[in-house]
Amino acid sequence: KYEWFRRTQTTSEVQIRDQQNRDIRVSQGGIYGCRGTRGNPVYYTYESDDVTIEKTISNKVVVKQQPNWPQIFRGETITLTCEVQEGGETTEWWYEWRGPSTPTQWTHNNDVTFRVSESSSGDYMCKSRRRDDSYSSTEWSEAFTLSASNKPKAKLRADNTTVPVGGSVTLTCSVNPSSSSGWKYYWYRDDTTVDVVPTSNGQISVSQEGLYRCRGGRGNPVYYTE
Repeated sequence: KYEWFRRTQTTSEVQIRDQQNRDIRVSQGGIYGCRGTRGNPVYYTYESDDVTIEKTISNKVVVKQQPNWPQIFRGETITLTCEVQEGGETTEWWYEWRGPSTPTQWTHNNDVTFRVSESSSGDYMCKSRRRDDSYSSTEWSEAFTLSASNKPKAKLRADNTTVPVGGSVTLTCSVNPSSSSGWKYYWYRDDTTVDVVPTSNGQISVSQEGLYRCRGGRGNPVYYTE
């Protein structure tokens, strides 16, 4: 005959009542073990190795990126968030991450923040489990693919390079590729900052001669282009 036991990481081992079959059906997550018995007086085998059973719950999880720019460059700081959908806001959760540069242990934080490097490119997934039932968890989310691009260089264009008397010229700064977004533009004349407040449209009007340069910046902390 067979005796069955169940425990968790926080509770001690308890025998499952009225279960003396070799096969049993379980619907509760936990750590299970068994042993054989026979004879009179009863002879007991050693207890088996543990088997961990995890119950899958129906909530869907998704990975979202902040800032949600379509293109990410090496050196930028981003946050990935694991979001539990379909009523997940009413439950307290633990989270687990799987990715090329993220921890794999369970954590109460539903996000990870890191500075993007060459090794950051790859697929990221997460799953969640209920805090009140450590053996009930969601399935892994669909993979979120992060591609880290090389640091971009700002491009400066002038509608004229000669300032007319009493007039001005327009300088336009841009960041390629055009799929990137969120930039503000910082302007310099002879290595001195022209405007303390960066421009958002990439243009300034100048009436003073000199050597002008620009670069783009975005995010918090600010990430600068070449």
